[in-house]
Amino acid sequence: MAVPKRRTSKKVKNQRRTHKKLSAPKLVACQNCGEMTKPHRVCSSCGQYNGKQVVEA
Repeated sequence: MAVPKRRTSKKVKNQRRTHKKLSAPKLVACQNCGEMTKPHRVCSSCGQYNGKQVVEA
C-alpha cells in the first residue's frame, strides 16, 4: 500500500484545488428588446432569435 513519504503542504494542496471556481455566465443584450440573455439562445422575454420571431411571447 502506498504511503506518502512527506506531508503535503497547504500551498501544494490548495494549488490542486483551483479548478473548482465557478464563473458568471456570459450575457449579451437582445437586439429587439435589450434584455440580457445568454448568447445563441432565444430571448426569454420577447421570443426572438437572430432578428426573427421564433417563440410566441
